[in-house]
Amino acid sequence: MTEQLFDRPSWHEYFMGICNLVATRSTCLRKKVGAVLVKDKRILCSGYNGAPAKVLHCRETGCLREQLNVPSGEKHELCRGVHAEQNAIIQAAFHGIRVSGSHLYCTNQPCSICAKMIINAGIKTVYYKDGYDDPLALDMFDKSKVALIQLEI
Repeated sequence: MTEQLFDRPSWHEYFMGICNLVATRSTCLRKKVGAVLVKDKRILCSGYNGAPAKVLHCRETGCLREQLNVPSGEKHELCRGVHAEQNAIIQAAFHGIRVSGSHLYCTNQPCSICAKMIINAGIKTVYYKDGYDDPLALDMFDKSKVALIQLEI
């Protein structure tokens, strides 16, 4: 039987669907984000946003950014959480998985802090679903030639 007889998701739909599932593990009170690193159509690692290992989650402590009325995209240092993209890269490093030349799928466009890590990790392409207002991230991706592609799925 040919593949046309089956209703299968495209590779982009497949990996973005996995990102959505990974995001459900997030402990962030403001936004649940999931990320998946992929190379040769194989998942290398995943990450979601939340507090570092062995640190109380925001669900337990409350959100400091919320308490201080910090707008989205500002004062990242006031957040106890690690971003999904960062966690995917960190998990890969922790387990000795090479990410250079890989592609990142993420539920949200990466911020400028994550953009720096993505660029230096040698990730070639970032596919994302929802935008994020961070002109510096856009500029860095453009100048570094890392492709940033919003998927309409």
